[in-house]
Amino acid sequence: MAAFTAEAFKKELVAILDYWEKYGPDPEKGGFYGQVSYENEPVKDSPRSVVLTGRLLWTFSLAHRLFKEVKYLTLADRAYQQLVKSFIDTEHGGVYWSVKADGSPLETKKQIYGNAFAMYGLSEYYRITHHQPALNQAKDLFNIIEKHAFDPVNGGYREAFARDWSNTDDYILSKSPWIKSMNTHLHLVEAYTNLYSVWPDAKLKKQTSDMLEAIITHIVNPETNSMQLFFDEKWKPKDNIISYGHDIEASWLLFETAEVLHDEKLIEKMKKKSIQMATAVNKGLGADGALNYEYDPETKHTQTDRSWWVAAEQLVGFYNAYELTKDNQFKIKAERSWDYIINEFVDRDKGEWFGTVKEDGTPVKGAKISFWKCPYHNARACAEMWRRIQKA
Repeated sequence: MAAFTAEAFKKELVAILDYWEKYGPDPEKGGFYGQVSYENEPVKDSPRSVVLTGRLLWTFSLAHRLFKEVKYLTLADRAYQQLVKSFIDTEHGGVYWSVKADGSPLETKKQIYGNAFAMYGLSEYYRITHHQPALNQAKDLFNIIEKHAFDPVNGGYREAFARDWSNTDDYILSKSPWIKSMNTHLHLVEAYTNLYSVWPDAKLKKQTSDMLEAIITHIVNPETNSMQLFFDEKWKPKDNIISYGHDIEASWLLFETAEVLHDEKLIEKMKKKSIQMATAVNKGLGADGALNYEYDPETKHTQTDRSWWVAAEQLVGFYNAYELTKDNQFKIKAERSWDYIINEFVDRDKGEWFGTVKEDGTPVKGAKISFWKCPYHNARACAEMWRRIQKA
C-alpha cells in the first residue's frame, strides 16, 4: 500500500507543481501552452481555454498560499496576465471560452462554466496578492452572471450565451432545451464560495446559499442520491445517467460551501446529504478500488475507464465522508483510491498523471496538458489530503 501520510501528499503535490512549472509556460507568446503532448512537446499553435487558464491561476495561487515560494507567485502572475490580457471581454463583459495561441479571441460565447473558473482563479489570486483589480474583476463576473444567467422564476442558472449575452443554442456542454446542467452549477457554486471567502457580500451569500439549495433539491435525485446531468428551464431532467466522479466531488464541495457560509442549518443538511452521496457512489467502484466513469441505468451500460480527475475527487470525497462519520469503511476506500493513483495514474516516465487508465490497468498515453487536462483536480486533492491528515 502507498504511504497514506501528510508528507506523501505534500510530496506528490510538489511533483505536480514541478511538472507544470517546467512544461506549461510558453516563453514565446506568454501565458501557458494550450496543449502539450504525452512526450512533453508543446503544440505551439494550440488554442488556449479559459477553463485551463482559470484553473492554472487558482492552482499556482493556492501553491503560493501553501508554500510562500516566489516561483509560484510568478506563475500565478503569469496566468493572471494571460487571463486579463486575452480572455476578458472589455466590450460586453465576461470572459471568452477560448482564444488562439496569439491571444486573439476564438470562441467568444459566454459559457457560465468558463466564467466560473475565471472567477475561481481571480478570487484565489486576490487572496494571496490583495491586488484590488483582481477582486474587482471577480465581482464583475459575479454581477454579469447574476444579470444574465440567473433564473429568478425557477432558480438556478442558464448554461451559455452569445458574446453579447443574447440567447444562443450553442452550449458546448449541452443543447436546448437542456439549458441548465449539473456541471455548471457544481462549479459555479464552487466559484461563488471561493469569492465569498474573500468578499463576504450579503447578496453573494444569499445567491450561493440559494444555489446550494437548488442543487440538492433539483439536481441530486432524492431516490438515488446521485446527481442528474441536464435539465430544462423548469428542472425537468433529460435522463438518469450517473457520473460517479461528479457525485463524489459534489459530496465534499457542497459540504465545504455550507461551512464557508457559516450556516448551521445548511451544514447539518449538507452533512447528511454528503454522507448519502458518498455512500451511493459505492455502486460505481470497481474491484480495483477505482470508480468507473459513468453509468446509464436505461441501457445498463457502464463506461469503465478510470479518469485522473475522478481518481483525485474520490480520494477527497471518501476521506471527507470518513471525517464526517468516523466510519472506517470510508477511510479504507480513500486509502485504496490513493493506492490506485500511485500505482496506476502517476507517470514515472514522463511526469504528472495519465489522463485515462483502462479498466485492465493500461494507461492511455494522451496529452499531458490540454483544453481540459489541468493541475486543478490532482493538485487540489493532494493539498486537501495534506491539510486534512495534518489536522487529524
